[in-house]
Amino acid sequence: MTEANRPRDIVLLVDDSPEALGFLTDALEQSGFSVLIATSGQAALSIVDKISPDLILLDAVMPGMDGFETCRRLKADPVVAQVPVIFMTGLTETEHVVHALDSGGVDYLTKPINIDELRARIRVHLSNARSAQSARVALDAAGRHLLAVRADGTIHWSTPQATRLADSATGSVGGLDLVAGAIAGWMARRDALAHGAETAFCFTHQGGTELQLGFLGGLGPDEYLFRLTVANRRHEDEILRGQFGLTQREAEVLLWIAKGKANRDIADILGLSARTVNKHLEQIYVKLGVENRASAAVKAAHVLHVD
Repeated sequence: MTEANRPRDIVLLVDDSPEALGFLTDALEQSGFSVLIATSGQAALSIVDKISPDLILLDAVMPGMDGFETCRRLKADPVVAQVPVIFMTGLTETEHVVHALDSGGVDYLTKPINIDELRARIRVHLSNARSAQSARVALDAAGRHLLAVRADGTIHWSTPQATRLADSATGSVGGLDLVAGAIAGWMARRDALAHGAETAFCFTHQGGTELQLGFLGGLGPDEYLFRLTVANRRHEDEILRGQFGLTQREAEVLLWIAKGKANRDIADILGLSARTVNKHLEQIYVKLGVENRASAAVKAAHVLHVD
């Protein structure tokens, strides 16, 4: 792909000053960026509902909703939560810088803006954002059931596999929020963690599938990584293996069939593809001497005494 045909990075520019908007828009477009313009925090929120920018330049001082509140609301939207926000303002006191960073900004530029410095900062933060996104895509592709939370237990990000597993285990579309609530309670005791406390705990919701949440460590000053797995059901697996001569994976698939799980749920729980689950089912039917999943579930439930 030639440079001329390469897609342009989209910068959302939020400022209530027409002069600043004109000056910065010209400079950014000459630098090869596509620029979206918002003259208020509310307008910025409306834009990101329709288009996800690659980076946001945000004036801190605006009438109505200021930049700090605008940033907090942007970061609460999972679609744009990972988009880097650079604050621009004439405020230079340390408390204002801290306020900007606490609101979710990644950097802070003082007015009047130096265009060369702005270009350099933008390139650095776009590169960092792409690296972080690549890491998450790699985790997604590997089928890892991972999520990262902040110190208060709120979700920072999660892989799609973790989200689906949480939904399946809790029987709720908002399953990850329920898991996050359990993590928040556990994180409230994290001081004990530094003294060698347990690094995993189990969670279940209203009789659903029991999940084990393993703490893998900190990713940053306010980002903690957890892995979701289904709690150990090996005893039941071994019963099915011994009774029907199944492989370990076949026993695991049959166990979840007996528990009433659909193929998609089983794939999410075991970290398999739907195609692989179907392949295991074909062998299970042969070994159990049945023709369909309902008959297989009945046989397995009888052995396990599952109601």
